Amino acid sequence: MPRATNVPATRKRRKKWLTRAKGFFSGRRRLYRTARETVQRALRFATAHRRRKKGDFRRLWTVRINAACRQEGVSYSRFISGLKKAKIQLDRRSLADLAVRDGEGFKKLVALSRKAR
Repeated sequence: MPRATNVPATRKRRKKWLTRAKGFFSGRRRLYRTARETVQRALRFATAHRRRKKGDFRRLWTVRINAACRQEGVSYSRFISGLKKAKIQLDRRSLADLAVRDGEGFKKLVALSRKAR
């Protein structure tokens, strides 16, 4: 009786890893074991860097808000605390967008923040 090896399932399983390894260099693309190890490592980095990206953007928004606040003669921390006292609930993303795109609107927010302090 011939030995049953279930070739289609094995090929499919290996093909899955090799297609994910497209674009890698040399054996990292062609050799099954190396490709699988490289893809698994890349997936771990992707998870960690998705989390890091959120922090990177928050820092960028803070820098932009701070720069706009300094032009208006107020520090970032005083501006944010003034907004909280004025009960203005805007996240840093929209504040940074206002600071970059709409200078007049941002000036009005700074004035409201100063009044609340």
